[in-house]
Formats: sequence, structure tokens, C-alpha cells
Amino acid sequence: MFGRIARRYDLANHVLSGGADFLWRRRAAKIVAEWGPRDVLDLAAGSGDLALAMQRRLPEAAITAGDFSPEMLEVARRKGVAKTVLADALQLPFASESFDCVTVAFGLRNMADWDRALGEMWRVLRHRGRLLILDFSIPTGALRPAYRFYLHRCLPLFASIVTGQKAAYDYLGGSIEKFPSGGAMLEMIERNGFTTATAEPLTGGIAAIYTAQKS
Repeated sequence: MFGRIARRYDLANHVLSGGADFLWRRRAAKIVAEWGPRDVLDLAAGSGDLALAMQRRLPEAAITAGDFSPEMLEVARRKGVAKTVLADALQLPFASESFDCVTVAFGLRNMADWDRALGEMWRVLRHRGRLLILDFSIPTGALRPAYRFYLHRCLPLFASIVTGQKAAYDYLGGSIEKFPSGGAMLEMIERNGFTTATAEPLTGGIAAIYTAQKS
């Protein structure tokens, strides 16, 4: 599925989010830059937008973009991502304690086993290494009904126009509904060995950044 939409993935993201995805990634890259890591793994890197945002803020850091889609990684390389690795998040091809920071933007939700993926992220992080997760959530309050209508009724139609692959986005609303957010996400992160987990809602809660540390 991701291979089929790789060439138009960026355009779809920008259109379907109303351009908010630029702001979300910029915020995530700023947080990572404040940590000052030397070795960063951007997991489920897709077409490389977050990896590139971090490269700009951390020119001295070694940033590895990992993804299980070769087509996506080819797009990332063409855009200037310096290092890409074909990687299954449930069985990462890296030694334990290889990175100071692991990021995953809009990818954990699509993984077959969230706990196993978080366990692998914990494994490859060094002591006191940092985790950042950026993903969608369901907002609370007055925005919730309108957002859910957009998610299930409008977004698949718009996606089919942009990408020509409506089926690739039919799953999206359901996956966001099922994905833990807020306190449930913090609990899941901490039960997989991380500490000091925090959540930062974005754009009224339609997305969120979660951070944590390996103790």
C-alpha cells in the first residue's frame, strides 16, 4: 500500500492536513534539537520529511531513516536524506544501545504490535536516550464530531483525488479511532520500560507529540 502511494504521499499529507503537518514536524524537530542527540533513528521514516527537518536543526548529528518500504526510502533519498536503512520496526537491524534518540512520526499506529515496536525502540536506545512519537489522535470537546466526520467521510474521498488510491486511505479513520491517545498512550509507553512520558496535544488535539526517556 505504501509503495503504491509513495510518489504522491507528501502531497497527500499536506493537502489532507491543511498544511498542519509542516508545523507538527517542525515542532517535533525542535524538541529533538533541544535534546542535542548525536545518533538519531527516525523510524517509519516514510518519505523523509521528519528526518530532513532534524538534519536541518542538527547538522552534526548522524540521522538514520528507517522504513520497511523501499519505495518510500527511495523518495527520501531523492529528497536528500543522507542515510536510509530498510528496517522492520518489530525486529530492528541495529545493535542494542545504538542511538541517543528514536523518533517515529505517524508510524507506530500502523505497526502490527505496538508493544513489541516500543520494546525494540527501548532496546536500541542508549541509557537515558529519548523517544519522540508524533501521531494522530481524536480530539475532545466541540471539535470531536466535526473531525470524525472529516476523518471518515471526507478524507478518503480527498485522498482518492490526490493519490488515485482511495483504498489506501480507507483504513485511516479506523486506525486513528483504535490508536491509544492521551493517558492511554502514556501508560503504554511506560509499561514498555520508558519513564517521564509526556503528551503535547497539537492543533486542538487532532495530533499529539509524546516524549519519554529510557532510564
